[in-house]
Amino acid sequence: MNACATLDFDVVIVGSGLAGLSAALHLAPTQRVAVITKRALSDGSSGWAQGGIAAVVGQGDTFDSHVDDTLVAGAGLSDPAATRFVVEHAPESIEWLRSLGVPFSLENGQLHLTREGGHSARRIVHVTDATGASVQQTLIEHVRRTPSITLFEHHMLVDLIVAGKIGLSPQRCLGLYALDETRDEVVAFRAPHTILATGGAGKVYLYTTNPDTATGDGIAAAWRAGCSVVNMEVIQFHPTCLYHPHVKNFLITEAVRGEGGRLLLPDGTRFMPSHDPRAELAPRDVVARAIDFEMKKHGLDCVHLDISHQSPEFIREHFPNVQARCLELGIDITREPIPVVPAAHYTCGGVQTDLAGRTELDGLHAIGETTYTGLHGANRLASNSLVECMVFARSATQDILNHPPPPAPPVPAWDDSRVTDADEAVVIAHNWDELRRFMWDYVGIVRTNKRLERAARRIALLQHEIQEFYSAFHVTRDLLELRNLVQVADLIVMSAMMRHESRGLHYSRDYPKMLDKAVPTILRTGQAGVRAAA
Repeated sequence: MNACATLDFDVVIVGSGLAGLSAALHLAPTQRVAVITKRALSDGSSGWAQGGIAAVVGQGDTFDSHVDDTLVAGAGLSDPAATRFVVEHAPESIEWLRSLGVPFSLENGQLHLTREGGHSARRIVHVTDATGASVQQTLIEHVRRTPSITLFEHHMLVDLIVAGKIGLSPQRCLGLYALDETRDEVVAFRAPHTILATGGAGKVYLYTTNPDTATGDGIAAAWRAGCSVVNMEVIQFHPTCLYHPHVKNFLITEAVRGEGGRLLLPDGTRFMPSHDPRAELAPRDVVARAIDFEMKKHGLDCVHLDISHQSPEFIREHFPNVQARCLELGIDITREPIPVVPAAHYTCGGVQTDLAGRTELDGLHAIGETTYTGLHGANRLASNSLVECMVFARSATQDILNHPPPPAPPVPAWDDSRVTDADEAVVIAHNWDELRRFMWDYVGIVRTNKRLERAARRIALLQHEIQEFYSAFHVTRDLLELRNLVQVADLIVMSAMMRHESRGLHYSRDYPKMLDKAVPTILRTGQAGVRAAA
């Protein structure tokens, strides 16, 4: 493996989902921008989002109502100022996407709005049931024909370059190192401004709706660079992931329940009304725990989601992609229910930022699922994620444009002269599998102190093994992803052990009640009881 010369840009963005590409387009008129993504541009989580984008654009709906719905779903942990900031800037984000040509679904010439769990009004703007894919494709087309944006596909973030760690001052982010898989070399990207938009960490769990790219890279890198993380214990499990032996990760959109889908036991009994008066339209944490309860109570592998009472025409119009995918697997959703299980879906916590996307490290911004902005609290309201990406992409780029950077000092090339090629890559595969299984068993939908302690012991052993591996051998994408996942798993477990209550998505049998006061779980480097970054 070789190390090449440093590449210089005004801004380097890690991640090619909605957050990263939106930021790149906002910066493009005046900045030289690098977009780094570890696979192809379209391989992130944004393209998988089926439901839509929440925004107050319909008659009779109000900002106050959207704010209230978000705060209720967040179970007291959402920050009111951040929530209002996102809600009030959501409509302009929709208009920006329309100006780029996103073909949102219309009805009588107006945006068609659907409703999802936890929302008190129809405010979900969508492109049938493939909103994320349509938005992502539109942005990719614009980015590819923008000369000031340089794309680096198949480049994996290794670590941020931090002034203090290379003997420079003042303390700030100077760019990053990335593994170019096409040439098997580590490249230094120098930039006065770096944006992390790497998405969440769903792959830390055995069952997830996330793509294989969701390995917590930005969260782990920011933590190693000295940034604080908040509410990492708050992991959203989507209630309805398709249960099928030949398919992984296929999400059955929230909108199926929004349009009347009913959750049933195998004998046809509807069970949600006995768990919550909102039934299938309850927030995701309530529905996921209800399904988990019923599966364990009855010894089931899955439950069923039935939309067959709607007409075939209605289903074809509203859920063409769900219908087509299920038909490929022999499931006709116009006549029979869909087998579903909960799966890890969204990382509600993350790198702490302010309303301009700034982290605690000068020169480093973070946006999208990588972050904790204060919006999601203890549970993310459906379809609030894509709009958060766009609102903070705009605010972060405005902050960057308003703050001219200092001259960039030289950064050292990557040095791997004292390492060799790994001769036991099987260790990585085994550790990856072990991690995801015990995280699912011990740190899943329902938690206990003993389960968390068991997970913590196993994580400590894995961290030691992986650090030895990282120090001795050339880096590979598999090794880097495993290193990041174990770091994120450690943050999740440490955060879960600090929350002595059940709130929103975090449910503990040892602390089943919710405390009177909602307090975020904040982990800081050097904090007592917090393990340092590996």
